Amino acid sequence: MNTRRIEVPVLTRVEGEGALYARIEKKQVTDLRLRIFEPPRFFEKFLQGRSWKEVPDIVARICGICPVAYQMSATHAIENAFKATITPEIRALRRLYYCGEWMESHSLHIHLLAAPDFLGYPSAMAMAKDHPEVVKRGMHLQGLGNRILKIFGGRPVNPVGVRVGGFYRAPSRQEARELLELLQSALPSAEALVRWTANLKLPEVNRPAPFVSLRHPNEYPMNEGRLVSSQGLNIGAAEFEHHMIEYQVPHSTALHAHLQGQPYWVGPLARLNNNLDRLPPETATLLQETGISWPSTNPYHSIIARALEVHLALLEAVHLLKHYHRPRQAYVAIEPRAGIGMAATEAPRGTLWHRYELDAEGFVRQARIVPPTSQNQAQMEADMRASILESLDFDDEALRLRLESGIRNYDPCISCSTHFLRLEIERA
Repeated sequence: MNTRRIEVPVLTRVEGEGALYARIEKKQVTDLRLRIFEPPRFFEKFLQGRSWKEVPDIVARICGICPVAYQMSATHAIENAFKATITPEIRALRRLYYCGEWMESHSLHIHLLAAPDFLGYPSAMAMAKDHPEVVKRGMHLQGLGNRILKIFGGRPVNPVGVRVGGFYRAPSRQEARELLELLQSALPSAEALVRWTANLKLPEVNRPAPFVSLRHPNEYPMNEGRLVSSQGLNIGAAEFEHHMIEYQVPHSTALHAHLQGQPYWVGPLARLNNNLDRLPPETATLLQETGISWPSTNPYHSIIARALEVHLALLEAVHLLKHYHRPRQAYVAIEPRAGIGMAATEAPRGTLWHRYELDAEGFVRQARIVPPTSQNQAQMEADMRASILESLDFDDEALRLRLESGIRNYDPCISCSTHFLRLEIERA
């Protein structure tokens, strides 16, 4: 009986640190563990005792790639606790702000993290030598998203322009006009991106699982909506913790989550599958051109879903800027009160849920944050089990590459989920 072991010291092109261990005996996976060993960061504990005014700036530091999602989920939850009412103008500004994050995060993932897998390169730097136009397109689209974040947040990383009730300032008319011109000129690049991803040679696999996302009555969900699943779930954010059950596993510092006793899937592919009828007509046309039968259960189609959402976010931003009128005040007055508030928004990587208990003066008594990567961990392990069984004839290096690319489909943000990849495979 032979035992084969593969070790990869670091999984590149994901955010954070972890390891994957698998043991194969008699063509069966007898053990598989996605081990997250990055230390917990205790942000929920840091928030206890802090004022409601401080929360948006603190949570923005949980993730340098998707700070908007943390700020938006937090402000919505606190506003719900305070029974605050937000104006349509501020709601539109928040959607524009979120468009920027989807553009920068998805563009980074597609071009710098995922594309090397499908073009046969170990890194984006190596890929850039032969495909400079691919990397340039990605950097350009990412830069436009960062520009939106900087206008609202003062800076694209750890932005500080958000407050409960709105923003500290709204863009000037001149800023809006200049941004509109830049975004309109980028629409052909976004269209080309969708067609380019659809023409990549992607593995054909099938991973049926409950797809979970927000769903809004009349728009593609970003900031608002009810939580739905492809298996019939339809709940408000206040019911999240009664259905999505978190639990600890011995091999990971990040919690796992189940929905009705089984793994589930959040992220751009889940969001797209659940909201195909909410796409704007231009994006829906591009989706039809892909030739893929949607909804899709192939995680490798996530790169196409991200490209479609880049196009959607660009269209949404253009629409919002065309109708932009600078409000006299970019926020509504907030009066703190004792209460509990919950909210979910759609981070680039999937649904992000926050819960806050606040006292009468608005100080945080308790905070709970459930990031998308934690929700996807159990599904990632199920996916890797299936991938191994489909790839038993692969040599160790080819199997390692398949598993790494499979993990990257979920774009895991390990630092967010610890409040990879060292890969070890044993074949007996």
